[in-house]
Amino acid sequence: MLGTLAIVGAPSAGKSTIFNRIVGDRRAIVEPTRGITRDRLYAKGTWLTKEFTVIDTGGIQIQDAPFQEEIRAQVEIALDQADAILFVVDGKLGLSHDDRFIAKLLFQSKKPVILAVNKIDSIQEIGDLSEFYKLGFGEPHAVSGAHGIGIGDILDEIIRILPEKTENLYENAISFCLIGRPNVGKSSLTNRLLNDQRTIVSNIAGTTRDSVDSPFERDGQNYVVIDTAGLVKRGKIYEAVDKYAALRALAAIDRAQVAVFLIDGEQGITEQDKHVVGYAVDAKKAVVICVNKWDVAKNDNDAEEFKKKIRGEFKFLDFAPIIFISAKTGRGVDKVLPTIQKVFEAYNRRIPTSVLNQIIADAQAMNPTPLFNHGRLKIVFANQVSVCPPTFVMFCNNPKFEHFSYTRYLMNRLRDSFDFDGTPLNIVYRLRK
Repeated sequence: MLGTLAIVGAPSAGKSTIFNRIVGDRRAIVEPTRGITRDRLYAKGTWLTKEFTVIDTGGIQIQDAPFQEEIRAQVEIALDQADAILFVVDGKLGLSHDDRFIAKLLFQSKKPVILAVNKIDSIQEIGDLSEFYKLGFGEPHAVSGAHGIGIGDILDEIIRILPEKTENLYENAISFCLIGRPNVGKSSLTNRLLNDQRTIVSNIAGTTRDSVDSPFERDGQNYVVIDTAGLVKRGKIYEAVDKYAALRALAAIDRAQVAVFLIDGEQGITEQDKHVVGYAVDAKKAVVICVNKWDVAKNDNDAEEFKKKIRGEFKFLDFAPIIFISAKTGRGVDKVLPTIQKVFEAYNRRIPTSVLNQIIADAQAMNPTPLFNHGRLKIVFANQVSVCPPTFVMFCNNPKFEHFSYTRYLMNRLRDSFDFDGTPLNIVYRLRK
């Protein structure tokens, strides 16, 4: 894993187009309207087996424009977090006052800078790039984000200057992070598990601003609990400090093996909860759903009704176990660690190849594959290639014949045959040669 790259530049220089090229997906909105990107976007980029984090930022300009103060604050945080900077300028527009202003900010950051002159869509348009040497960042790279020209050269330079990063991983320990919207009780649960007032607890939403790692031992098993700052939907994070907290929380999810997703049992399920747990789902982490603030007065019937609501609202988390607790009183907290250990074991479970192939063969016999893309999928061999999450490769006659509903059926057959409670499953199709 390499470090973090921040993409900065003036409005409409093409930052988001290059961001999409680097991450290999249309993650950022691309429009001809100036200033369409206001928030920072985070994604993973890969080049020559090297993985790194990419941050897309809003455009910076000198003149007063809507949200400029907020955008500039976001860019400053991105520069603070970044190990290197990709400075994008508009090759058709030429060197602008905004470019000179941004260059001064980049010199103050003292980070290595790669200068990309964008919108050079053909060799004939390269022309004279000498004016961009005035910015003081060495040789400018002619690129076209729209057509992918020169992106490979930029990526070569990125992986050359980005430093290697080592995560704070813990051997022989189960690491889990507590995620949820602000004031859901993450710090209270951390203190209850540790039997210690380790983190600040307040009824003011957003008290925790950083991620705190706390190793501990229970019944002969080593754990590390990572208490994260409360996550909120991206569009609702305006304060710079909240953006920083969200970034640290995402890093905590990457570092953890299990994500304990806390829901407020008093307020119920909100739309915000779906965005919060989406981070853990995207990272393919094992998940435990933990309903906190479950009062003593509530009975089993109330719990069953709440479970039905959770299953209805979070259909993409049908594999995650649900437990009810009160971090304040200690009710049900004794179930948290055993549940985490159970899903951790499922997250690391391996299936013997012979048994796996028998299950897949039986599944195809019981429910033949549907006709899709002018053909029927035929799986001739299956193999588990990794864990965390358990990943299975299905060698078949043609991957294009795979339909998502049949993949879901195979996952359900695997869950029926083995205890994969709490862990996502990953199925990949490959052409048998």
